[in-house]
Amino acid sequence: MTNALIFHGTAGHPEENWFPWLKQQLEALGCKTLVPQFPTPDNQTLENWLEVLEKYEKEITPDTILIGHSLGGAFLLRVLERQETKIKAAFFVAAPVGILPIKNYDGDKLFIGKPFYWTKIKHNCRNFFVFHSDNDPYVSLGNGKELAGKLGTKLILVPNAGHFNKAAGFGKFELLLEKIKSTL
Repeated sequence: MTNALIFHGTAGHPEENWFPWLKQQLEALGCKTLVPQFPTPDNQTLENWLEVLEKYEKEITPDTILIGHSLGGAFLLRVLERQETKIKAAFFVAAPVGILPIKNYDGDKLFIGKPFYWTKIKHNCRNFFVFHSDNDPYVSLGNGKELAGKLGTKLILVPNAGHFNKAAGFGKFELLLEKIKSTL
C-alpha cells in the first residue's frame, strides 16, 4: 500500500486549498493519506515541524509519496535530508528554496536559510516532480527553476496558477493527481 503525506505551508492547515480533495482522490485509489497540522505561524520552526512529523515516521516507507505545498515543500526537502528510507516520490508545489523574492522569507528562513544537502535528498527519493507558476505572488519562479535543476528533474510550469491555493482557483489540482497516479 502506498502512503501519502501532504505538508501544508506557512499559516496553512490540512483543510485548505486542494488538500482535502487530493486526500479523497488518493484514498479512493487505495492510498493511506495523511495531512498533518504543523504549528504556524506561531512556533513555526523546523524543529517543531519535525517533532510533529515524528508521529508519522512509521508511515514513511519505500512505498511512500510526500507532497509539499509552499513551505511544506522546503520542509519536505529537510525531511529527505534526514531520512534513512528511500521513498517512492516527492512532489513540490510552489516551494521556496531561498531564491528571492519570497514574500514570507522572514518566517521561512528557519527552513531555507542554510544550504540543502542535495546529494542526500536525491539519494532518498526515486522520483521528483516540481510544480511552479509564472505568476506566484509568494514564491518567485526562480525557486522552482532552482529546485528542479538541483533535483535533476523537469520543471512543470503551470501558467497563471498563482500560488496553487484556493485564492488562485485551486480547490482541485488535476495535474498533480495525474503525476501522482503515474508513480503508483
